[in-house]
Amino acid sequence: MSTSCEHLKLDNQLCFPLYAASRLTTKIYSPHLKLLDITYPQYLVMLVLWEHKTMSVNAIGSLLFLESNTLTPLLKRLEQKQLIKRQRSTEDERTVLITLKDKGEKLKTKAEQIPLKIKDTFKTDEFSEDELISFQSNLIKLLNSIQKQINNK
Repeated sequence: MSTSCEHLKLDNQLCFPLYAASRLTTKIYSPHLKLLDITYPQYLVMLVLWEHKTMSVNAIGSLLFLESNTLTPLLKRLEQKQLIKRQRSTEDERTVLITLKDKGEKLKTKAEQIPLKIKDTFKTDEFSEDELISFQSNLIKLLNSIQKQINNK
C-alpha cells in the first residue's frame, strides 16, 4: 500500500477537525444541559423556538440542517417533557407546527447563562474574542456554501 497519498492523511482532512470540534463542543455543553434535562440537539430546537415561538417542523429542520426523520423523534421527546406542543396547521394539514409550552418558555430563563459560560470556555490565550467571532462567521459561510451545493444537486 502506498503511503504517498498526502490527501488521505487525517491531518489533511477538513472534515476531521470539524467533526472533532463538534463532538468536544457538545461535551462542553453537556453538564449545563443536564441541569435542564435536555440533550444538545434538543437545546438547538429550543433555541430556535425561544427566538421564533412557533415554527413548522420543516422550518426548524431547515435552520438546524436536520431532516424531518431526525427531527421528529427529538420533537416527540420535547413534547413528552411538556416543553413544546405539536399540532397540525389549520391552513395546511400537511404542516406540523411546533409551539413552546409554558414549561418550555420558563426553561429559557434557566438557559440564559449557558451561551456566556460556553463563550468563556473558548476564551483562552490561544484565541481572542475577535478570532472566535471571525471563526464563527467563517463556519456559517462554510455551512451556507455546503448547503447550496447540496441543494443544487
